[in-house]
Amino acid sequence: MRVCKLPPMTEPLALVAYERIMPGSQLLVKLRDLGYRSEHVNRLGKLPAAAAEKKPLVIVVDLLWRAEDSLAAIASLANTPATEHVPILAYADMRDESLLEQALTEGAALVAGDDGILAQLPRLLDQALEVD
Repeated sequence: MRVCKLPPMTEPLALVAYERIMPGSQLLVKLRDLGYRSEHVNRLGKLPAAAAEKKPLVIVVDLLWRAEDSLAAIASLANTPATEHVPILAYADMRDESLLEQALTEGAALVAGDDGILAQLPRLLDQALEVD
């Protein structure tokens, strides 16, 4: 009897860019629980190059940074041929409607609130990954 070995299945990659530990670190764990390889990107300036090189299935971006511009990073991802197809899920405090709206304008596929992103993550990922 001959045994055929199949190549190992690879887990899809999710890049998670955050400065705030909560809910950022929790998102990494939740994504792993959902079957993703998840990697933390700790500088928004590194995000476009990391995304172009690593080819993630999805990018999750915290909109609240002290010294970096999350909206510029989202715009860069959305307007670069190597990354424009990758859905971006952005999150922040839901009370900051203006910031959430700007994220959509700059190229985020979906936005969510800090308080609900973990509970809604499976559904949000399904929505972000839907093919138009």
